[in-house]
Amino acid sequence: MSIPTLKDKLHSSLRIKILILIITIFLIILMFPHGESIESDVAIGSVWVHDDLIASTTFEILKDPKLLLKEQNQAVSQIRPIYVRNSNIQKLFTDSLANSNANLLKILKSNFSLKNKPTFLSNSSYAILSKYGFSQVNISGSPNNIIEMICNVSKILLKDIYDQGILNLMQNEITQDSIAIRVGKFESNQPKSMFLDRQIINKKINIFLQNHIGNNIELNGAIEEYITNFIKPNLLYDYNLTETAIKIAKEKIPKNIGIVNENERIVAKHDRITPEIKLKINSYKIAKDEEKGSWAIFSQYIGKFLHIIIVLSLFVIYIYLFREKIFNDNLKLVLISLIILFISLLTFLTYRLDVSTPVEFLVLVPVASMLFTIIFDSRIGFYGTVVVALIVGGLRGNDYAFAIMNIIAGALSAYTVRNMKNRTQIFRSVFFIFIGYSLGIIAFGLEKYDSLNQMLLNIAFAGSNALISPVLTYGFIVFFEKIFNITTDMTLLELTDFNNILLRDLAKYAPGTFNHSIAMGSLVETTAEAIGANPILSRVGAYYHDIGKTVDPDCFVENQLDSRNIHENIAPIKSVQLIMNHIIKGIELAKKNNLPQEVIDFIPMHHGTMVISYFYEKAKSMYGEENININKYRYHGPKPNTKETAIVMLADSCESTIRSMINPDPKKIENVINNLINSRIDDEQLNESPLTFNDLRIIRESFLGILIGYQHKRLRYPNQDEMENKKLDS
Repeated sequence: MSIPTLKDKLHSSLRIKILILIITIFLIILMFPHGESIESDVAIGSVWVHDDLIASTTFEILKDPKLLLKEQNQAVSQIRPIYVRNSNIQKLFTDSLANSNANLLKILKSNFSLKNKPTFLSNSSYAILSKYGFSQVNISGSPNNIIEMICNVSKILLKDIYDQGILNLMQNEITQDSIAIRVGKFESNQPKSMFLDRQIINKKINIFLQNHIGNNIELNGAIEEYITNFIKPNLLYDYNLTETAIKIAKEKIPKNIGIVNENERIVAKHDRITPEIKLKINSYKIAKDEEKGSWAIFSQYIGKFLHIIIVLSLFVIYIYLFREKIFNDNLKLVLISLIILFISLLTFLTYRLDVSTPVEFLVLVPVASMLFTIIFDSRIGFYGTVVVALIVGGLRGNDYAFAIMNIIAGALSAYTVRNMKNRTQIFRSVFFIFIGYSLGIIAFGLEKYDSLNQMLLNIAFAGSNALISPVLTYGFIVFFEKIFNITTDMTLLELTDFNNILLRDLAKYAPGTFNHSIAMGSLVETTAEAIGANPILSRVGAYYHDIGKTVDPDCFVENQLDSRNIHENIAPIKSVQLIMNHIIKGIELAKKNNLPQEVIDFIPMHHGTMVISYFYEKAKSMYGEENININKYRYHGPKPNTKETAIVMLADSCESTIRSMINPDPKKIENVINNLINSRIDDEQLNESPLTFNDLRIIRESFLGILIGYQHKRLRYPNQDEMENKKLDS
C-alpha cells in the first residue's frame, strides 16, 4: 500500500475543504449590498404592493447621488488653484545679486583668473564677461564699463521679474485660465497669463538684453546665465490650501432636498414609484441604518453569513452524498468556488453601476450552468445553477424575480450541453438562453405593469447575455482544462479522431487490435448510456485500452496474419511477460502523448488482476499445478473502479471471445456473455466498481443485442465459391 504524498493530502484534506468554503462565503458577503439596500426591491415605474410606508423617524430626503455629484463638480470648477506669494524669496535673491555684482566687478578689475570666478558661472561665460569687463563700448551714446552696465541692468531686470511673479509650475500645466494669489490673509483671482514661468522668463531676458545691451549673442548668453542663477519661483502652488477650498465648496452644497417628518406617509399602497418617492424610500432606509448600533451591524453580517451558508450547503450536501470524487478533490472544489465567485463579482459590479439600463441581465449565470455541466455532469450543472441564481438574487437585494429568471435560463443552457458531440454544440445554447430569459422577463414584466418598451429593452440585454455566454464558456473551458488538468467531454471527443497518432499507429502496426478496439467502442458507448455512465469516456477508453500492443503486435493472435504463433516455442512464463508488457508500454505511450489520466486508467484496469488463463493452464500441464505460482500469471491491476472501466473490461472479453466463435448463434452468444461476466464477478474483479446488479442485467442485455447484430448473416454472391477457391494466373 502506497504512502500518501503531501500533494495527495492537500488534494483531499478536510481542512482545505473547510477553508475553501469559508473563503468563498467571506468573499460573497463582502459583495453584498449595504444594510440600507438589502430590502430594496423598488424600481421607478413599479407599483408599491406593500402596506403604506410610514416614517418612524424624521429624516432628510437626500439628493440623487448623480445630481449631488454634478452640483459638487460645478462648485469645484469655480475653485482656482491657490498660489502663495513668498516675498522673502525676492528680497533674498535681490540682495544676493547685489553682493554678487560687487564681487564680480572687484574680481574682474583686480585679477582676471579662472580660479577666482564665482562657482555659479561656467568657464566660458566668465571668460566672456572678463573680456568685456576691460573694454569700453558705446551704450546709448556714452562710454561706460560694460560690467558696470551689466550689474545695473541685472538689478532692474530681476526686480521687474520678481514684481511680476514667478510660478513654480509651467503655465501649460495649469488647467484653468486663472489662479488665486494669496498674500497673507488676502486672496485675489488673476489670469495666469499675468505671471511668468521659466520659459517666459528666458524670452523676457533675451528681449530685455537686446534692447539695452545689444545683439551680441555671445555676451547676452553669458549675462543670461549670470542672471538666471538669482531667479527662483516666488508664487508657490499650495496643494493643501487648494484641497481645503475644494472640500469647503463641496460641503456648501446641500445634500438634501427636503425633510420627511415622523409619522408622515412616504408612499401609499398601490402608488406608482416616482423618482421623488424612490428618493424618499432610499433616504428612509439610510436613516434607519444610521440609527443602528454596532451590534445591529454585526448581527446583519451574521445574517448574511447564514444566508450564504444555507444556500451553499444545498450544493455541498449534494456533492458529498452523490459526487464523492468531486468532494474528495480539493482542486475541483476550488474550481467550483471560482465559478461561483466570478458570477457573484459580475453581479456586484452591475449592481454598483448607477445606470438606468437593465445591466443586471449581463450577469452571466448561464456561463456557470454550462461550465458545471461540461466539466462535471448535468446534475451538478442544474444544482449549481439553482445555487448560483439564489446567490445572485441575494446580491441583487433579494431579487426573487431575477433569481427565477436565471434558474430558467441557466437550466435550459445546461440542458443544451448535456450530451456534447462537438465543441460547436455550445453555441446551440444561444437560442435556449434567450428563450429562458425572455419568458421570465415577459412573465414578471406583466406582473409589475412594465411598459412594452421596458420589456423589449430587458429582452435586448438578455439577448446580449445569450450571445456572450457561449463564447465565454468556450474560452473558459480551454483555460480550465489546461490549468486544472480537467478532462471534459470536448477533450474526449477530440481523442475519437482516428487521425490521432496513437490510433494511426494502432491501425498501421496492429490492425487486428485496432478493429477489435473500434468494435468495442460502439459496444461500450451504447451500453454506458443505458446504465447512466459516460458514453464518450467509455468509447475513448475502448479505443485506447490496447495501444500498448503497437510495440510488439505479433505477440497477440489478432495481429498474426499468418499461421505462425511466436508463443508456440517459448515458455509460458515468457509468453505471460510479453502479454503483460502491453500494459506497461501502453501506459508509457499514453503519458508520452499526454492522454488524460481518466483514459490512461482504462489500460491497466480493463484486465484488472485477472489470470492469463491460457498460459496458466499451459504451464500447469507442463510443470504441474503445485510447481506454478498463480500470482505470476496475474495482471498487476488495479481493478476497475468506475462504471466505464468495468464496462470496457467486460466488453473486451465478450467481443474477442464471440469474434472467435465458429457458427455462433444467439443462444451460444448469450451463454458466452453470461459466463464471462459471471467469471469476472466470481474472481472479484468488479468489487471496486460502482456497478449494481441492475446495471449488470442491463449490460448483459445490451451486449447480447449488439453482439448478435455483429454476427448477422449476408446472402452469398453468385459464383462466390468459385471466387473464393479459384486462383488467378499471375
